[in-house]
Amino acid sequence: MEIRWHGQSCFEIKGKGVTVATDPYSEEIGLKLPKIKADVVAVSHQHYDHQNIEPLQKENPEIFVAENPGGYEVKGVLLEGIASFHDDKGGTLRGPNTIFDIKIDGMTICHLGDLGHELSEELVEMVDGVDVLLVPVGGTYTLDAKTAAKVVGDIEPRIVIPMHYAVEGLKIDLDSVDKFVKELGVEAEKMDTFKFEKKDLPVEGMRLVILAKS
Repeated sequence: MEIRWHGQSCFEIKGKGVTVATDPYSEEIGLKLPKIKADVVAVSHQHYDHQNIEPLQKENPEIFVAENPGGYEVKGVLLEGIASFHDDKGGTLRGPNTIFDIKIDGMTICHLGDLGHELSEELVEMVDGVDVLLVPVGGTYTLDAKTAAKVVGDIEPRIVIPMHYAVEGLKIDLDSVDKFVKELGVEAEKMDTFKFEKKDLPVEGMRLVILAKS
């Protein structure tokens, strides 16, 4: 398994023979989206910095687009879209958000999209058993550092990878990842690409991985 982060909430997740992309953005945000050839793209919501799927469709016209709550199966990958909100006012400010549980290579990767609220007990149960959690931490439009740390504590993943925070060139005003690292209280491992297998998942405790934007 290989996970690369392209900025904002856009990841490229490469499993054995299948690649899943998430939330590709428009370059209006100030970042350049690299070429991504994926089999599946999961879109958490219809904002310009999360649903620019056309470049991926050019690379693979047969790409499957998952963009609503519900279950999907593509090339052995199971995706479960879970309804949530982009704000803490029931979606009245910024609309709906879809959390995606992605089961690939015997592991579960949970992409929270632009989640904007703490999780109810029901939602925590729905995302149970997460191996790798991709969590927004930059505040303003999504979870801030403190609330993100609370959500991580509720889900209890084995590995946490933050997303949707300030990076060089980004034109959207977000907090840096440092606030989240401090709130979580776990020593961060910084790397360009996260390569791992199921046997590498920690049995106890939690790993915090900070990926460089690629």
